[in-house]
Amino acid sequence: MKKTIYALFAFLIVGMSVSQAQIEIGSATLPETVTFEGQELVYNGAGVRKKAWFKLYSGGLYLVKKSSDAKDIMEADESMAIKLHITSRLISSKKMINAVNDGFENSTNGNTAPIATEIEKFKGFFSDEINDGDIFDIVYTKGNGVTVYKNGTKKGTISGLEFKKALFGIWLSDKPADKKLKKGMLGK
Repeated sequence: MKKTIYALFAFLIVGMSVSQAQIEIGSATLPETVTFEGQELVYNGAGVRKKAWFKLYSGGLYLVKKSSDAKDIMEADESMAIKLHITSRLISSKKMINAVNDGFENSTNGNTAPIATEIEKFKGFFSDEINDGDIFDIVYTKGNGVTVYKNGTKKGTISGLEFKKALFGIWLSDKPADKKLKKGMLGK
């Protein structure tokens, strides 16, 4: 009887540890921490990107240390990441590229000319077919730039802090892709 109680107790403790290591956001599961280029980043917050009544993706923001200040996060020259977990068959490569175009326009108040080359390269990372369940990691590493991974495979890297600021502004600027998603990413 004692062995059964101990085994049950051990099972519950292990189960709680596993469940606390991940966060359910919409129909996606996001980890509490991620590591890129040897830098561990902590979950800051997340939300769901919706258009009309469709849930398109769950997005999580990861930082070196938690923050709820969007401007500070966008301006910071420190490692951070956004994880996008696609949760809809409505997302296509073309729609994602159009959304990126709109996002950069909003993030830069229409002044995309200084980073036009970088934006074109970034859009190329989404040219392959996008499927429900795909995961994109958009990672900024100080001194290296923004690296995009699709399902763990590196798509490419773009250097430049100004590009990073505009990119993270897609989700965190005064004109974000989705206001509720922004609020969620900021942990509010």
